[in-house]
Amino acid sequence: MNWTRIAALIVKELRAAFRDSKMRGVLIAPPLIQLLLFAFAATMEVTNAPIGVYNQDWGAASTELIARLQAASAFSEVRRYDSPAEVTSAIDSQQVMAVVAIDQEFSRKLADHQTPTVQVLLDGRKSNSAQILDQYVSAIVAQYAQDYAVGVAADAPSRIVDRAWYNPNREFQKSMIPSLLGTLTMATVMMIVGMSVARERELGTFEQLLVSPLQPIEIFIGKAVPGMIVGLGQGVAITLIVVYGFGIPLTGSPLALFVGLTVFLIAIISVALFISSLAASQQQAMMGIMVFMMPAMLLSGFTSPVQNMPDWLQPVAMVNPLTHFLVIVRGTFLRDMPFDLVAERLWPMAGIVLFTVAAATWLFRRRTQ
Repeated sequence: MNWTRIAALIVKELRAAFRDSKMRGVLIAPPLIQLLLFAFAATMEVTNAPIGVYNQDWGAASTELIARLQAASAFSEVRRYDSPAEVTSAIDSQQVMAVVAIDQEFSRKLADHQTPTVQVLLDGRKSNSAQILDQYVSAIVAQYAQDYAVGVAADAPSRIVDRAWYNPNREFQKSMIPSLLGTLTMATVMMIVGMSVARERELGTFEQLLVSPLQPIEIFIGKAVPGMIVGLGQGVAITLIVVYGFGIPLTGSPLALFVGLTVFLIAIISVALFISSLAASQQQAMMGIMVFMMPAMLLSGFTSPVQNMPDWLQPVAMVNPLTHFLVIVRGTFLRDMPFDLVAERLWPMAGIVLFTVAAATWLFRRRTQ
């Protein structure tokens, strides 16, 4: 293996990637825009949402319950409705996502130590947001019923106090934003590396590489290292923005995160080179990259836990390098994840590297025969 030839190929690839000002802009602007969009727009939290109240009771207890709903920070406004027709119209026109209907005997049943009825009508067209609102309303109603029972009973009932580990305030951004370290670097690196071999083949220069003194493994390394350099640089930049820009502390070891990022990038680069070696044109390479990236993001646990997926789909998620890297990212950011647990996520990515590198190298050798 001649490192001088490899270094020359690496320089050639870096020049090809950065000589065009538009290409440099593509490597910098889209990741920053996506980081901001995911941080502020693609959130699963529900804040400043108007809700409705259909109160048939008008007793002191229902009035106090409505006051608690108005004081909740999750609701921007509590709109009152006087009839079922108004409630139906409000939900149909999407004025509110939820309406709290208080039974006309709510206050009397509370005074008689009975269980009153509070109905929550939800807009099923926005199922996820409506469920979150339902949880907010249910928590407020349950807390009010408990406080009322403490006030009227001689002996206070048992009380459940919950604690959220690693994210005490349950801020969605603290789990979402660090995960972008994996998704954004994956998209950028796969585009750079995945298009390289296809571009060479489309321009007619790939055959020149094959008849040059470069060995297939040297071509592989020369194509992979530029993507690694870009990926590590982007990963460090995103980490600094997350820590200092969004104020999310890195509670774990930076070394463990860097090692995980390195192994993850090697796995993604090997997959990209495998796709690129199969494609005959840049268009085919682009399609192959998109076919891989979309399922990879959906199966990674980025938006929903892998444990919530069907049993037959969970093994498929385990052969996805992004699945393992997101565990490392969230573990090092949200809790001080020990290195032995990080290592448990490194070896599956290393297995993916061995398989895809062997397949891509075999394809390169096949081209030379």
